[in-house]
Amino acid sequence: MSRMQRLSCFLIRVHPFWIHLFYFLFISSLGFLALLVLKPKTGSYHPFHPQNLDLFFTSVSAATVSSMSAVEMEAFSDPQLIVLSVLMFIGGEVFTSMVALQFRKFNLKFPDLKIASVPIDLEAKFDPPPPERLKYKSIKFLGFVVFGYLILSNFLGIVMVLIYLKLAPTARDVLKQKGLKTTTFSVFVVVSTFASCGFVPTNENMIVFRKNLGLLLVLIPQALLGNTLFPSCLRASIWGLGKVVKKKKLKIVGFLLENSEEIGFLHLLPKLDSWLLVGSVCGFVVVQVVAIGAMEWSSGALSGLNCGEKLVGILFLSVNSRHSGEAILDLSILSPAILVLFAAMMYLPPYTSFMPIKIDEGERRIKRAKFMDNFLFSQLFYLIIFVFIICVTERHNIKHDPLNFSLFNVIFEVISAYGNVGFSMGYSCKRQLYPSSVCVDKSFGFSGKWSDNGKLVLIVVMIFGRLKKFNMNKQRAWKLF
Repeated sequence: MSRMQRLSCFLIRVHPFWIHLFYFLFISSLGFLALLVLKPKTGSYHPFHPQNLDLFFTSVSAATVSSMSAVEMEAFSDPQLIVLSVLMFIGGEVFTSMVALQFRKFNLKFPDLKIASVPIDLEAKFDPPPPERLKYKSIKFLGFVVFGYLILSNFLGIVMVLIYLKLAPTARDVLKQKGLKTTTFSVFVVVSTFASCGFVPTNENMIVFRKNLGLLLVLIPQALLGNTLFPSCLRASIWGLGKVVKKKKLKIVGFLLENSEEIGFLHLLPKLDSWLLVGSVCGFVVVQVVAIGAMEWSSGALSGLNCGEKLVGILFLSVNSRHSGEAILDLSILSPAILVLFAAMMYLPPYTSFMPIKIDEGERRIKRAKFMDNFLFSQLFYLIIFVFIICVTERHNIKHDPLNFSLFNVIFEVISAYGNVGFSMGYSCKRQLYPSSVCVDKSFGFSGKWSDNGKLVLIVVMIFGRLKKFNMNKQRAWKLF
């Protein structure tokens, strides 16, 4: 048996949670080393000497598609931006789900691999019963569909952004002033948006493009296709392929559409649930658009924009609050009611629906609970624990800089990291209760001003948030009566 075959056998027998955890830690570490070796941008920009922890924080943020920033983005050189693009691409949910499908297919081909005492011949011909053979072929076909969906969505998005930049001199001028190449920017921003990361290679995120309606309208579908509407669009893609594939593939397409629960792929939902998800996503967007429009239409947050720009900007912000995290304004000047609404949207899982997705509890009831299951808590309780720890690590800042380090700002930052969104209240020297002459405003997130211990805790929060799907549907020993 070759080393690769032994590795495959080992991975099949390991719980998916540990595989995912190792995967994100591994690619984050590789990304950190690459960022450390590659030189930052040189020229007119001020000297860039980030701490190693800040680089690792940025790498984890990109790999977990969280876009929590501790370094100004314009300080990164083109090679470093490419590294971040790769991290976001391979850390996105669509890519990782595609990899998980390959494990699912391998496990179906060798079902006895999970039994360590059973010898397995990986060279043996795969000859299962007809039902299992159809299921295997369906999962294999689904893997190709997800791969095509991933590549085509990113490719079309990049092409559309490039075309827009070619036709929009104002957007090109912004990139020229900041020393950004149009190709690098297009690839970076599309990969980031589709992966629901939210990093933008400008210090101001999308604020500098708030008047470029074409660019915002191109990115809105990308944010939806790669995250909240991925299951519905995936099902629609399979249905569409059923209209053009050869007859021998029709049976596979039909099996995928009619037996989505049996396939065991989280992102392939039944027909009803797919439509309910579309309705839920649209409903959440409409609620936010109405709320922001009512509260902020005439406020300073949207000043300088005409009616069309305000409407598109509000729509862009409403779509991004559900996990993409790109912003066209300074969130800190929004009304508290809107910030609370954003916090709620960030907390909700991407596939939240008005009718919860049914989960088969049959097998779970007959299994004895594992020892560690007795120590599982709700997601909200974990957030409370993280906020408590950060309040301890940042107690000095909370005491001496209470306006910037307010409890709400801390909670907002933690929820944003947990939801892998990237919205941040930022930090302003003007809000210091005791002004410091050495304070300089920086264009990165609020967490960039935290202590090293606080940043380490937030790294854990980002990774925990990226892996929360493994804990969301677990039964818990702790119950409220």
